[in-house]
Amino acid sequence: MAAPTLDAVLTGLAQDEATGSLRVGKEGTVYYARGRVAYVECAATPGVEELIGASGRISANGMRRTRQEAGPGGGGALLVDRGVLSRGELEFCVLSATLDAAFFLLAPRTIRTRFKEGDAHWLGVHWFFDVPGLLRECARRRARLERAWPSAELDARPVTPLRRIPGTHALLTRLQWELLLAADSTATPADLARRLGRPAYSTLLAVRELAAAGLVATGGTAGGMAGGTAALPKRTSKPSAPPAPQRAGSGGLPQVNGDAADVNLLLRLRDALEAL
Repeated sequence: MAAPTLDAVLTGLAQDEATGSLRVGKEGTVYYARGRVAYVECAATPGVEELIGASGRISANGMRRTRQEAGPGGGGALLVDRGVLSRGELEFCVLSATLDAAFFLLAPRTIRTRFKEGDAHWLGVHWFFDVPGLLRECARRRARLERAWPSAELDARPVTPLRRIPGTHALLTRLQWELLLAADSTATPADLARRLGRPAYSTLLAVRELAAAGLVATGGTAGGMAGGTAALPKRTSKPSAPPAPQRAGSGGLPQVNGDAADVNLLLRLRDALEAL
């Protein structure tokens, strides 16, 4: 009998209202709380610990001590009690890290999984995602990458800024500017995400946007020496719009989830707060 797909395993655990951790090969782990996803970690993306550490609020040693002292599920509350983060900041970190890891880990495929009942992430439960909503958000993010630069050619390749920009000026976001400064023609988007303490998806999207603007080397700018804008790869198909968000009953859990509408609003709020 063929092994079930990852989507089927995720949906089955949600329907069973499972609580515990689902190990996805050697690539990452999905944490469930009564059938809803509480956290996702992926070896390919910075975790919530790295995002918090990159903010300068706590050192790596301080984070390790907190993890040891807190015990299973109590780390987040301990960070809040000690004033390292506010409750809202902790929730935003969990939101960002979970969506980032889910995008890279939960791709539709067949892979060996193992569920450990009752297991919990050391930070505890600070956010909830309905499985269908989380999968829809992953699909929406894939479509956004496709719109920015419809080719995966840059995703695992070292980022090489061009020496000259097309036109007379370029308008950059803060992340795009940081990437151009940090790129050294050896670091991939994933390497730069860890170096800067940024989510891997946001970094990848920014690299694709820089490619579309003609600011980093692509397959059409050999060696990164050309000054012109590279031709965009041809689109193979038009991305389909994700289904409309649907809310599930709370079942006693907080009224927050991973629906695209909620996520978009929260990410805009986070970006606005960071810009202050």
